[in-house]
Amino acid sequence: MVVDDQAIVRAGFAAIVDAEPDLTVVGEAGDGAAAVSLAARAAPDLVLMDIRMPGMDGLTATRLITALASRPRVLVLTTFDLDVYVYEALRAGSSGFLLKDAQPEDLLAAIRVVAAGDGILAPAVTRRLIDTFAQGAPPPPVVTGALEQLTPRERQVLLLIASGLTNAEIGAELGVATGTVKTHVNALLTKLGLRDRVQVTILAYESGLIRPRGTPADAASGTTTCGGSGV
Repeated sequence: MVVDDQAIVRAGFAAIVDAEPDLTVVGEAGDGAAAVSLAARAAPDLVLMDIRMPGMDGLTATRLITALASRPRVLVLTTFDLDVYVYEALRAGSSGFLLKDAQPEDLLAAIRVVAAGDGILAPAVTRRLIDTFAQGAPPPPVVTGALEQLTPRERQVLLLIASGLTNAEIGAELGVATGTVKTHVNALLTKLGLRDRVQVTILAYESGLIRPRGTPADAASGTTTCGGSGV
């Protein structure tokens, strides 16, 4: 589903998506309220969501849509320089964000990644996003109980996910198979009650495990900074 207050933008994104044999646009909406209503009826797998819209904005719509019984995933499309609510959109349940000027192939790749159950952060602005918003407001209390459920290895994997490493890169860093990394990722997502790797990254910053401009507060090995795609 495509949500944007500009009809020509919606049409452009819809054309790109519908040209793919494995993707179909099931609906379009021009504001957040219409998006929530349509998502409830159409039950899309994924919603491409604009943030700045008249009436109900994309932030509120994201929170309501991700709470629907069908559990659609939301990929926020942003200009970033203008959208000061992107961090809040991630906290509201978005599985990531992509810049509106992304190439069509990057948009399609992001759609497939998020639809498959993972998360994505635009590489060019990941560090800037986290630095800006993590420093702009005090984080909520540490989720001590949930984090204490993690094994030492799961904690390592969490920190490496927040660094932007892929499963293959994490496996190389820890000297284990990619399949083993996937098992650890699934286990920590379940224990923490999180949807995907984007939410893992947000939790790592909000809980103080990683600082925006420094080293992790509690890393088992190495120095971790935020970068990469988060895919």
